[in-house]
Amino acid sequence: MNKLVIFLLFSWLTLPLDAQDIQLSAPDKKGGKPLMQALSERKSAREFQEKELPDEVLSNLLWAANGFNREDKRTAPTANNRQELELYLVMKSGIYFYNAREHRLALVKKGDYRKSAGTQTYVANAPVNILFVSDSGKASGKNYAYTDCGFVSQNIYLFCASEGLATVVRGSYDKKVLEELLQLPANQEVLLTQTVGYPK
Repeated sequence: MNKLVIFLLFSWLTLPLDAQDIQLSAPDKKGGKPLMQALSERKSAREFQEKELPDEVLSNLLWAANGFNREDKRTAPTANNRQELELYLVMKSGIYFYNAREHRLALVKKGDYRKSAGTQTYVANAPVNILFVSDSGKASGKNYAYTDCGFVSQNIYLFCASEGLATVVRGSYDKKVLEELLQLPANQEVLLTQTVGYPK
């Protein structure tokens, strides 16, 4: 009996604090192609392999998109530094919130909801669909929030060009379905989506 108790206690103590979340590795801030080359190769693509992104690529992608590059600032600007945009990821394993401050993915819902992330057929097969969510309580105004979506989206485009990934920004999705899936409060809404994966 004592051995069983000790074994169970040891097993419990060695478990991650939250086995459902994904702690991302530190981003590699020195890699990538030169800026002018990435701009030259930036493009939209609508065909993706189902191959999942390695953890280090996902880490770098999210930091480039909207991570913190200074104590109180992010890689993408926002009007009056309101930082009203947050990112959610719809992947095969579930829906995750990107906690930029802690650089980790917090599980929102388990399961494959990629078919709900957009109306285009390729969305269900691509490994990552990113949802741009704005908090109207923080934003300087909706027009600014849309502008800030553009900054984050371009960061993703440039990262993908630098890494040889495919991406496309999408305005075609069912806002109500996504907001219900994310269980967003009334002051938050999905403004844009973007699909990322390996080119087919």
